[in-house]
Parts: sequence; C-alpha cells; structure tokens
Amino acid sequence: MNQDLTFMGNQFDEIVEIIDNARTRAMRAVNAELINMYWEIGAYISQKVEADGWGKSVVTEFSEFLRHRYPASKGFSAQNIWRMKQFYETYRGNEKLSPLVREISWTNNLLILTGCKTDEAREFYLRLCAANNYSKRELDRQINSMLYERTMLSDTKHKELLTRSEGLVALRDAYVFEFLDVKEPYKEKDLRKSIVANLRDFILEFGQDFTFVGEEYRIQVGNTDFFIDLLFYNRALSCLVAIELKVDKFRPEHLGQLNFYLEALDRDVRKPNENPSVGLILCTSKDDTVVEYALSRSMSPTMVADYTLHLPDKALLENRLRELTQALTLESGDAE
Repeated sequence: MNQDLTFMGNQFDEIVEIIDNARTRAMRAVNAELINMYWEIGAYISQKVEADGWGKSVVTEFSEFLRHRYPASKGFSAQNIWRMKQFYETYRGNEKLSPLVREISWTNNLLILTGCKTDEAREFYLRLCAANNYSKRELDRQINSMLYERTMLSDTKHKELLTRSEGLVALRDAYVFEFLDVKEPYKEKDLRKSIVANLRDFILEFGQDFTFVGEEYRIQVGNTDFFIDLLFYNRALSCLVAIELKVDKFRPEHLGQLNFYLEALDRDVRKPNENPSVGLILCTSKDDTVVEYALSRSMSPTMVADYTLHLPDKALLENRLRELTQALTLESGDAE
C-alpha cells in the first residue's frame, strides 16, 4: 500500500506543486493584507495623536473596544497598537522600504523595527528575511549577532579583494559561532565535530545558499589521500566551497594548503558546468596586513576570516563601522 502511495505521489508531483504554490501565494496575500491593516491603523493612531492629542489612556480604551468587538483577534493590545503607530511613522514616505514590509510577517517586522537604528540596516534585514523566509528565531539570531554590521565591515574592508573573484561575495570577514558547544582549550577536530552537530545554525550564519557536502572530505592526489575539513556547495554561485578550520592565528602557510585543495577539487571533483572552487580559512584571529601579503600573489579565489564563539559587543561593532565609514569618506573627499 505504501509503495502504491509513493508511486501515486511521484505520478502527481506536478499537481502537488500547483497546489503548494497556490497555498504559498494565498498565505502571502493574507500576510500582505494583515500588514496593510496594521499600516492603516498606525496611520489612524498617528493622526489622532497629532491632531487630537490622543495619549496612552485613549489608546488603551481603543484597544479594549477592538478586543471586545473582535475577540478572536489577538493583535489589538495597547502595546501592539503603539507599535503600529511606530511602524507607520518609521516607513511612511519611504518608497523603497514600505513595499518590503508587506513581504514578511508582522512578528519579523517588529524584530526589525525594534532592532535596527537606520534605514540601511532595516532594508538589509527586510530583504534578507524575505529572500530566506526566516522564522522569528532565525531572524532574531541574525540581528543579535550583528549580521548587518559585520557584513558591511567585511564588504568595506575587502571591497578590492571581493571584486577579484565573484565567488568571494558569498563570504564575510568574520563569523560568529555562539551556538557551538566547545570549551577551551579545543582542537580542530572538536570544532569540526561541533559544527557538523549544529549544521543548521552554521548554514544560517553562512547563508542558506550553502549546502553541506561532507566532513573531512577525501581527495586523492597521486597515491596520497588528503582531507578537507568541511566542503560545501553554494547554489547561487554554482561552486564548491572548501573550508579549513584553524584554532590559532592565521599563518601564511595555511594558504598553501588550501590552494592545493582547491586545485585538486577543480581538477578532479568540479563538474564542467560549475564555477571554480572557492576557499575559506577560518581562524581565531588574523593580522590584515599579513593576510593581504599572503593573498596578493594567490590566483585562487580564497578568503581569510576570523571567528568568535561569543556574540559580538554591539557598541564596539557599531563604532568600528562608523569609524571605518568616516575614514573612507575622508579618503574619498581627499581624492576629489
């Protein structure tokens, strides 16, 4: 009987896809209408506060009226109504961002609204959330780990390097692995095993275009076996991504090992329709000057990033991004 159902399922795959797509479109339409309703309520409250002096007591009465009128609805608390007002006032007149807020859930909108200080950060998370269909937990983790600031720092500091190879745009300058259960002192094997055991969170940190291929992936060159710590495939870039794990500071000799692995992958593993393999060295720390020297003559698309097992200091990261942006602005002004 089960075999018959499996056969029938395969036979009707096309109609299943039609039904699933229709349900997805229906859910998106319902969500967009819900966000539109909250937007209009926010606009109404904003106008009443400004024109008629509505305060907390009136909004509380308004909330009680709505909850009595619509007892099945759970979104009309006084706090949530104030959030609607803030939501409307944050995005009104912003033709770029106002359409994006309708593509994600109200819960995720609130996370972005309360967790971001600038339109640039809001746009980053709005687009990321819509593209990856993040759950509340996943989006909350990305905001708490300062993904926007880390990405901007990485792209700004390594703009020239990133443009050398299209594959490197999928990688960043630093990663946060607060979800790993490793205690110091630890070995590369401990780090690798913990990553594989927490693969879902690891891919969330790297990006959902990454697909896991293998741990200690074996490649044979001549009569000798070599093992790549972690091998992934990036669907958007159509290339293999080899990751080497280090539990100490970056050293130039790390690069030679990874370049060797990339050459072997491209010769013996990469398929004809795929792009050249990309390499990433993950280390506990690095000297950017040493990294720049080491990579200057490398022909392979390779990046060196550091990682931490703790969430970053938010204020420190914000200050670093601000200082770097200001320095680049001054350099641009001097050049003119």
